[in-house]
Amino acid sequence: MSALRVWAPSVSRIRVRADGQDADLQAADDGWWTGPDLAPGTDYGFLLDDDETVIPDPASRRQPEGVHGPSRMYDQDAYDWRDAEWVGRDLTAAVVYELHIGTFTPGATFDAAIERLEHLARLGVTHVEVLPINAVNGIWNWGYDGVGWYAVHEPLGGPDGFKRFVDAAHGHGLAVVLDVVYNHLGPSGNYLPKFGPYLKPGRNTWGDLVNVEEPAVRRFIVDNALMWLRDFHLDALRLDAVHALQDSSPIHILAQLSGEVDDLAAELGRPLTLIAESDLNDPIMITPREQGGRGIAAQWDDDVHHALHSLLSGETQGYYCDFGSLPVLEKVFTRAFLHDGTYSTFRGHDHGAPVDRDTVRGWQFVVCLQNHDQVGNRAVGDRLPEIASPGRVRIGAVLLLTSPFTPMLWMGEEWAASTRWPFFTSHPEPELARLTGEGRVAEFAGHGWDVSQMIDPQDPAAYREAVLDWAEVDGDDHAAVLDLYRSLIRLRADEADLRDGDLRAVSLDYDEDAQWLVVHRGAFRVAVNLAATEQAVPVAAKQLVLATGPARPEADHVVLGPETAAVLRT
Repeated sequence: MSALRVWAPSVSRIRVRADGQDADLQAADDGWWTGPDLAPGTDYGFLLDDDETVIPDPASRRQPEGVHGPSRMYDQDAYDWRDAEWVGRDLTAAVVYELHIGTFTPGATFDAAIERLEHLARLGVTHVEVLPINAVNGIWNWGYDGVGWYAVHEPLGGPDGFKRFVDAAHGHGLAVVLDVVYNHLGPSGNYLPKFGPYLKPGRNTWGDLVNVEEPAVRRFIVDNALMWLRDFHLDALRLDAVHALQDSSPIHILAQLSGEVDDLAAELGRPLTLIAESDLNDPIMITPREQGGRGIAAQWDDDVHHALHSLLSGETQGYYCDFGSLPVLEKVFTRAFLHDGTYSTFRGHDHGAPVDRDTVRGWQFVVCLQNHDQVGNRAVGDRLPEIASPGRVRIGAVLLLTSPFTPMLWMGEEWAASTRWPFFTSHPEPELARLTGEGRVAEFAGHGWDVSQMIDPQDPAAYREAVLDWAEVDGDDHAAVLDLYRSLIRLRADEADLRDGDLRAVSLDYDEDAQWLVVHRGAFRVAVNLAATEQAVPVAAKQLVLATGPARPEADHVVLGPETAAVLRT
């Protein structure tokens, strides 16, 4: 049995309706209300003041009939876990694999995804990052429109389905990261404002601001994070767009969160990791709390993605406008950020702050060639293999997986999947569906893309197009790319120099005109020929370890075929 408890300072009366009966909740201090004990499996909802409309519990653990339906009491302790020997994983030697449960497999459930965990284990990744799974209106969605922060989206398999997935992942030696969204709520099914000031005046890119200065709302967020880590045995959380959390409190919400997560890790005896997505280019995110920072373990680094993407694809429009050259690649590989207090042409002002390479390590930056944003936020959701040559795609894999950062792959990248991943929604409300489509057209047009090719996000074909085609894996060209990724990940795991996160130890030689570069990684050299013709790259090496094309080491140079990368041992 569990007692009801809800923060609702904006109402004068709350009733709970369960089993056809209504009962009043009792007012407590500071806007909190408490109610009767309900047995697991009981469906219930709240009635506020004199309104006879039954609405869900803001902290509902299960919404079996969707975000507008009744809540259901859920027993967190009922699941029989099998991961008692799991000791966890941190990020210091990690390779992350990002996936979306609804499109990772045609089955579109946690149980269907479990069937592909063996593939990920053989690939060699260490962490599986799952896009948001909290309750959202509609059937399919990226997950960032969630409104039931404590509930697992029922069509994916509900809370027990997610626990089975985490349990199975641990059985394969894989840590699990969950993407969580605390910076806004989705446009449909958000009942929080009826209960109290969970939101505050003002908006960010995605919606109304969350009132993180209010202690009860901070508790709502922190308790949610702790729930995922404790009750669902998760190893890490990726915090979506933390730059949109506007907090003027003496202790920032992120510092409070990281402190309580560290306490929970000590209690559980295994590492628990927070990863921030931030576009601020500010190392304050990963600066320890005692030094005035947020105390987050790691953060996404878009500048590395932009440098690689622009170099490989030739795209320099929109936010890629300052990227695409070898000097830019040198800076991000040695200093993490391109914009570290320098002028950003796209933003029109100075941006970012420098990284202290004496104290910050490369593994604290999660980097990628592709991710859900960088693919899905293109007009047609086209992946890198559609806009860069096969040779350059392979070069990108070599540079990513021998970099000093924590590499992250986007599902299907490891075999150069041909399936696009466009933006898709299934909003039941016609007006919301129309506005969503119109908004995306305007956004994509602003990037200079041809929106005439864009599919309506509400068209079921947009969702179906995004589902991975696993039959591709056995195709000759796809299998060769998969072999390359497996070899690179294994090499990174075997050779400490290739995962060394000391940015001070990284250096690059390059010739912008000739389009070659050499990355120095301890006893290894990563030589790259970006040109369309064979050329000699000046690097001395004793052994050719791996190559994506023709490669012939000579006394003081290596001859590389067109668009070829090689890993050499000195």
